[in-house]
Amino acid sequence: MSRLQIQGKIPFQEAESHDTEECILNPESCALYRMLPANAKEYARNYPHLLEYLHIFPVDEFGIPLFFSELKRDLKGIKDPNLIYPAKPPIFIHIFFDPNDVRNFYIPIEPSFMHNIGRLLPAIEYRLVDLLDALEEDPVTPEERTAVLKRLLRQVMYIKKAGEAIDPSLLKIEGPKGFGDKLKSFLTTDLTAKEEPGAERLFADVPHLSDGRIIVSPQEFEAIEYQMIRDKIDVGLLYPFISDNFIEDITCDGLGPIFIEHKIFKGLKSVVGFDQEAALDDFCIKLAEKSRRPITYRNPIVDATLPDGSRINIVYSTEISRQGSNFTIRKAMDDVISITKLVEFGTCSYALAAYLWICIENGMSLFMSGETASGKTTSMNALTTFISPESKIVSIEDTPELIIPHKNWTREVSKGKGKGEGEGSDVTMFDLLRAALRQRPNMIMVGEIRGVEGAVAFGAMQTGHPVMSTFHAATVEKLIQRLTGDPILIPKTFIDNLNLVVIQSAVRRPDGAMVRRQLNVSELVGYDAQSGGFSFVEVFTWDPVTDTHEFTGKGSSYLLENKIATMLGIPEHKKAQMYMEVEKRAKILERLHKAGYTDFIELFLMITKLKKQGLLNIDI
Repeated sequence: MSRLQIQGKIPFQEAESHDTEECILNPESCALYRMLPANAKEYARNYPHLLEYLHIFPVDEFGIPLFFSELKRDLKGIKDPNLIYPAKPPIFIHIFFDPNDVRNFYIPIEPSFMHNIGRLLPAIEYRLVDLLDALEEDPVTPEERTAVLKRLLRQVMYIKKAGEAIDPSLLKIEGPKGFGDKLKSFLTTDLTAKEEPGAERLFADVPHLSDGRIIVSPQEFEAIEYQMIRDKIDVGLLYPFISDNFIEDITCDGLGPIFIEHKIFKGLKSVVGFDQEAALDDFCIKLAEKSRRPITYRNPIVDATLPDGSRINIVYSTEISRQGSNFTIRKAMDDVISITKLVEFGTCSYALAAYLWICIENGMSLFMSGETASGKTTSMNALTTFISPESKIVSIEDTPELIIPHKNWTREVSKGKGKGEGEGSDVTMFDLLRAALRQRPNMIMVGEIRGVEGAVAFGAMQTGHPVMSTFHAATVEKLIQRLTGDPILIPKTFIDNLNLVVIQSAVRRPDGAMVRRQLNVSELVGYDAQSGGFSFVEVFTWDPVTDTHEFTGKGSSYLLENKIATMLGIPEHKKAQMYMEVEKRAKILERLHKAGYTDFIELFLMITKLKKQGLLNIDI
């Protein structure tokens, strides 16, 4: 009988059993516990299931895993990792090497990981049905539903203390009174049921008191409470992945393991997965319901947002996905990465950030462009710090991802089919963009331009409304081709209303590490009708050899000299002052970074303070 409650296999041979129960009750008596580092001991005391897991891990063969309270980026180069870190306690993650594959193992350690509670759950759920039917309150929010479920679970279970003997006269082994009648009535209306399981099957080997409470140990209770909340209220077996802030993408290709992209350890394979098509289909249906975009055979592809804000794409049924239903989740960011953090990561430089600061502050329109998973949205979120704090911003998205620190922010999200409103209820990004033009915004932010909304965006630029958006194109040339081609169809003479294009990409360094870099920043100058070509100037380029950004447009920036300087009333002979302003702002960002301003909100508030004090005024 396996002790693991996951659909998968642990990638090691379990160690010989120890007196785990005694170790849980008295950790100091446990030899393995005494060998743990101080931080691991604290985790093991507070979360006994972690110590239980360590007892089955073959430490004699692989050694005690390293324990990290927080992961650092310098762990990227670690070879043959064997380490544990907390995701969202009580969940811990074990990263364990696979000598036969480039992808290492990702093992979620949950309270339900070590206990065979499957035999108890049907009886517990049966007991809960009666209590839920009699419930007078109507919990709506996840927090309310969690509180109610926790309360009811304590009513249906009796937590047996260690060493406690229960009076045999209080024990009961048959099913509850009236169970057979209830079950029979239920089955007669269930056309999919093939046989009656019988009370003896449901309550077999499930000790319970004469008052109906099911007897469990403290560890079993914690495991049951965790798993019931995880499966009934949250996202089921994906909960550990959603709770881990170091995960970027979660992929289920069909039957088999779930794959993830990790911020530190890159591509990993989980021990969690699916081995039955029916279970995978049911899980995809539940995910779609949680995102309020029901999935059916007639509507088998869904793009939606999970309750935590993560983006999910689901493809349902084997008819169109040969390996079974599949889904991909792009994790929502819990903490927005600031521009100083991006400099620290090497994505951009202080000078590049300072240049964009001046451009954005003075109403230049910008597209953050690149391939999928290049970090476009992350960078655009970071750049919102540079929008004047007094500005009114309207954001338009189909899946909400933008995070803007300004108080005067109108956030609008398109509404597509599949939410139950019926035909004619769609509100597209095109509709929202047209509405935004009537709201007198100082900046319009579009999550991504893909279709006809591009025409409205460029119309907004023509009327003096700055627009910032992400776009899928790997070069400026490809971006122009996509803008002027079907289905966007922007007239070529309109293209120069877009002032800036930042090309960002995920690139591999010589040491094998995958990093995100802003490859170049280009200013769009204009369209030559005679030659049919576009003029643009690269003002910043990334040098892959030195991994630095060069200000190649210093002294020849079209926007700084001919647009912004003119707008600010700077005379011709003083336009070079703009390059000194870039240097000044770069030094400000560097000082703020060294002073510890790496938090997104804190950096925005400090820049607001500097602006209010007049320290950001451009000297003429």
